[in-house]
Amino acid sequence: MYTNPKEQNEDQILDRTLRPLSFEEYFGQEKIKKNLKILLEAAKQRAEAVEHILLYGGSGLGKTTLAHIIAKELGSNIKITSGPAIEKIGDLASILTNLEKGDILFIDEAHRLNKLIEEYLYPAMEEYCLDIIIGKGPSARSIQLELPQFTLIAATTRASLLSSPLRNRFGATYHLDFYEHEDIENILKRSSKILQIQAEPEGITEIAKRARRTPRVANRLLKRVRDYAQVHRQGKISKKIAQEALAMLEIDELGLEPVDRLIISTIIEKFKGGPVGLETLAAATFEDKDTICDIYEPYLMQLGFLARTPQGRAATHLAYQHLGLRHPEENQKKLIE
Repeated sequence: MYTNPKEQNEDQILDRTLRPLSFEEYFGQEKIKKNLKILLEAAKQRAEAVEHILLYGGSGLGKTTLAHIIAKELGSNIKITSGPAIEKIGDLASILTNLEKGDILFIDEAHRLNKLIEEYLYPAMEEYCLDIIIGKGPSARSIQLELPQFTLIAATTRASLLSSPLRNRFGATYHLDFYEHEDIENILKRSSKILQIQAEPEGITEIAKRARRTPRVANRLLKRVRDYAQVHRQGKISKKIAQEALAMLEIDELGLEPVDRLIISTIIEKFKGGPVGLETLAAATFEDKDTICDIYEPYLMQLGFLARTPQGRAATHLAYQHLGLRHPEENQKKLIE
């Protein structure tokens, strides 16, 4: 899945290489950047730790990058972990007690934190202390560990799965949305320069059009088009080369790949346009329902191809048009006429 916005093994090195190091190098999300600059500057002037920050939005939109930039702007160390990695209270205690004043703790996939771990996080976030119970039964005793003032930055793709008590403890919450086409082009130009890839403006535009308005997808497609151009001994990535490479990857002009089209066509052809339940749709397309929810649905809804209703998912007029099909309502109108 070339347009899968979730991080894959090959992305780890690429992300580190291309990751912006400052707000100036970070294209897009302008409102969030402005708000963050004020938040950070105010905290620096008061010589206080920055309030805890929650970043939510789809995969590949730059949440981890923003966390690194925040740490750099503050001159702080950043410790990185994820919700699934913190399995026991001891894991959390080890992480928190090794923090220093002003450090940033970044927890990715925060919606996958164990609920018991959340309970221990509350006093750590509010009072900078950690209550630990040692021993069992009648001999058990509670000790309180003081923690340095730190900032927790949590990232999640599914904010609705965070418990209300945890969400309420963040002083600043920001939603990262899909990027504008111009921002994706600027990201691709910057990446081309860093990777020493020669690309014509029209070639960059063609890749940007199909990048699902997501930086990680854009950079991944740039690499694949570069490979195609290299194998075909082309000096630069032109519009023609980009179109040929992306056509070979079966990515259409809107960035849809075969599974996107399968989801839409299944709703239209097997379920008369919907609505159809998520589990039924997953079974019909042989895709995991979480994969449909997290990877394919957000972009299809952004394009206006998919509608989520109380009864299930439904294909819109735009989806029919994209597949070159006539919507049932149009057929009915024609019959009436």
